[in-house]
Amino acid sequence: MTKEFPPEIYGGAGVHVAELSRVLANRIDLMVHCFGGERPEEFHGATVRNYGVPAELTEANAAVQTLGTDLSMLSGISGSDVVHSHTWYANMAGHLASLLHGIPHVLSAHSLEPLRPWKAEQLGGGYALSSWVEKTAYEAAAAVIAVSAGMREDILRCYPAVDPSRVHVVHNGVDTVAWSPDADDDAVRALGIDPARPSVVFVGRNTRQKGVPYLLRAAAKLPGDVQLVLCLGAADTPELAAETSRLIDDLTAERGSVILIERMLPRRELIQVLSHATVFACPSIYEPLGIVNLEAMACGAAVVASATGGIPEVVDDGVTGTLVPLEQVQDGTGTPLDPDSFVSDFADALNALLADPARARTMGELGRKRAEQHFSWDTIADLTLGIYRSVL
Repeated sequence: MTKEFPPEIYGGAGVHVAELSRVLANRIDLMVHCFGGERPEEFHGATVRNYGVPAELTEANAAVQTLGTDLSMLSGISGSDVVHSHTWYANMAGHLASLLHGIPHVLSAHSLEPLRPWKAEQLGGGYALSSWVEKTAYEAAAAVIAVSAGMREDILRCYPAVDPSRVHVVHNGVDTVAWSPDADDDAVRALGIDPARPSVVFVGRNTRQKGVPYLLRAAAKLPGDVQLVLCLGAADTPELAAETSRLIDDLTAERGSVILIERMLPRRELIQVLSHATVFACPSIYEPLGIVNLEAMACGAAVVASATGGIPEVVDDGVTGTLVPLEQVQDGTGTPLDPDSFVSDFADALNALLADPARARTMGELGRKRAEQHFSWDTIADLTLGIYRSVL
């Protein structure tokens, strides 16, 4: 049960569900229940059903729309052995299906509402609803899958009533066949990127947790010949949109070489962008794991990332990239205790690799090997199946 599913994917949780479904469908009888519009009824062997917002809720708060969609999914679960939900959007559907049909509920934790308090700006009172949904589902679930050990620690800290024995770590993964280095440069040139010049690439949604303003401030300290490539999704709030727009305008006026891409790139184009990056930048202040780092590594890019959440379980510091220390306020916002030092340290880490492209290439090659050896979707599917069996 999931909000995101192909072709409607906008974040790491959606990528996870799509890839996990693809490999699970070869092992079990799998049915995917997802939010959104009409889709093909089959996905790599999985049966797919989609659910829209009930007509009477089209003007309701977004969180109320989510709960209405969850309720509409329940009848389709009859006859299942296990229900597995992803993110708070589908957690209540999983919880209620478990009660209604008498089957165990497994949920995957891709993020935690208590650690994303800025969502109150986006959802208003709906944030209180999403927080209640998540807490209720986590405390009742037969098993909780955390995408990193750091995420597991966060779950037990935020929800102390959850039995630690029910919280299992299964990392996110990456398809290293689909995501691999591409030496062609037609796509990057069409996007306005010069493959002969060094580049720092960011890919992600414009949310508080992704730390885009910190990267934009750090980019002001980069050499003038370095291209900053921002594959940037829509901002969560008008305030964040205004802040990042102002910083991008100032940066462009000051140094130029800012390439802003505000659309979701087809995979081939994105792979070329990552393959030609000198450095991939991940300035997140909250990141349970970060599939985008795995995708960059699979394409042979060195990574500079903040040392928070599950990122240190992906990026091998000094080997596949550089981890930037991040001391954070412990109020759930993840705000750096010293934002100026974080920005300065992030810029220094980027500049060190930009000044040594041979080292950056070696890190990228080792990152590719690490992605292949440690983050296979087949391994993740087998571990997930083991958890299903443990709750039956």
